Amino acid sequence: MQADRTQRVSLSLPGDLVRDIDRIADRRGFASRSAAIADMLRRSTNDYDALDGSAIMAGSISLVYHAQRSQCQMQLAKLQRKHLDEVISSLHVQLEDDHVLEVIIVQGPSENLRRIADEFISCRGVKSGELTLTSVILPPLYSRKEN
Repeated sequence: MQADRTQRVSLSLPGDLVRDIDRIADRRGFASRSAAIADMLRRSTNDYDALDGSAIMAGSISLVYHAQRSQCQMQLAKLQRKHLDEVISSLHVQLEDDHVLEVIIVQGPSENLRRIADEFISCRGVKSGELTLTSVILPPLYSRKEN
């Protein structure tokens, strides 16, 4: 697949907005103002795509919870099994003070992913959680060949 050619686009922006973009580009280490604006536009179009509840998207659900709440861990594992069609993988890392960071990779219709993320985030014992979506999806993990 050939990548789209880069195209030049001219924008007229207020001076204070240009200064903000330059500040962000510098702080985040972008090579140019154009690269920073392209990143911002990609994020915006991705957010717009996520509004279509049927759009197939990939993403991550990031959770922080206290490891001493074994009920929380069991409930999160139960939810992952419940949503096997959407949950691709998960990773958990032990943090300080008996906390755990768990990242769950998901894919499916954005409406389903938001609902599933809410189930995870609202589990008793979860201190914080966030769903991040992208319109770029995983290739099929496995397909059966028809004989």
